[in-house]
Amino acid sequence: SATTGASSKESSNSTPRSLGLHRSDSKPKAELQAITAHWPGMSHPQKIGVLTFHRCINYGSYWQARCLVEGLRARGSDAVLLDHDSPGVNRAEWRCALHPLYALKTRRFLKAFERLPRSARFRLDAPEYLEHYDLVIVGSDEVWNLRHPWYGGRPLFYGGGLKAERIVSYAASFGNQDAADGLDGWWAGLLKGFASISVRDENSRQLVRSALDREPELVLDPCLQFPPEAEGDTQRRKPYVAVYGHSFPTWFREAVRRYAASRGCRLLSIGYRNDWTDEQLLTAGPERFARLMAGSVAFATNFFHGCVFALLNAKPFACVASPYRFNKVRDLADAVGAEAHLVAESMPPPRFQRLMDEPLDPAIHGRIAALRRRSAAYLDHVLA
Repeated sequence: SATTGASSKESSNSTPRSLGLHRSDSKPKAELQAITAHWPGMSHPQKIGVLTFHRCINYGSYWQARCLVEGLRARGSDAVLLDHDSPGVNRAEWRCALHPLYALKTRRFLKAFERLPRSARFRLDAPEYLEHYDLVIVGSDEVWNLRHPWYGGRPLFYGGGLKAERIVSYAASFGNQDAADGLDGWWAGLLKGFASISVRDENSRQLVRSALDREPELVLDPCLQFPPEAEGDTQRRKPYVAVYGHSFPTWFREAVRRYAASRGCRLLSIGYRNDWTDEQLLTAGPERFARLMAGSVAFATNFFHGCVFALLNAKPFACVASPYRFNKVRDLADAVGAEAHLVAESMPPPRFQRLMDEPLDPAIHGRIAALRRRSAAYLDHVLA
């Protein structure tokens, strides 16, 4: 029978000595900062605001925001997350997050948010109170998704009301807003004010190309560009398969259960209720989430950042794409050459077993490395 993790606190002895960022080159941080801290014509580090969904009770949203702002700060800039706030968004977010099953997880997220470098808080619908910045970077995440359940249709994410010398995007996405539907001229007009545009998926690239007649750069999600460094969770001694997501189809659940049973592994659901797993750990904060993902033998997911964390930890994984997340998981898999990891009901069981057993194709790591260089070149350009 399934059990639910409900410890009142995360053990301090499970915290690794470091949960920072891998740097993509060998230069020590002090040397990088000495090289990049002062930009031509400026007597101080660039003041950069990052506009994204940084307060969602969602592991992927938290980590993409943290990785980008910490990656920029490692380059020597004075980067902070623009700390927008909205009572309406809060009510929508907390309607689920404050369910008794998720209350402890939510409190841990709220504490983690307070440790992030942030601007003074301002109302989402009153950006006139926002400070002036040398540069505002919009992204990553679904910041341009007009169908987002609570952030959709907010002009701020399209640059409306921002006070900055320049506005650019990094790894922005339209989410489940399909390229075939196009983009209304008013929203396209706002995007024309961006000095540079980069996106994280081909669907978003096609939308920008069609609406603006310009070619955006395709870049990596911040978690892959500036990977969080996490050791395996020391509280876990037996091998386990990490299950990340919810509302999985029955055939996928059965395939994952067969695989775990054949390998003597437990199924550990992290962050979300999945009664079909052996254990449900619903209380993990974002840092423990990273450790649990790093310590697993394989991943079963239907989330975009489930795929991302499998890739950055070089773990075998299987992803079943849900309609809401189809565009972004398909385009991520296409970009890095991991199409085989998107599974369908028709996949023969032996092939599913191999997918969860075998190391990632080395070509995937090569594609990620090439995209990392491309993404770094884009950041060099917009930060210059």
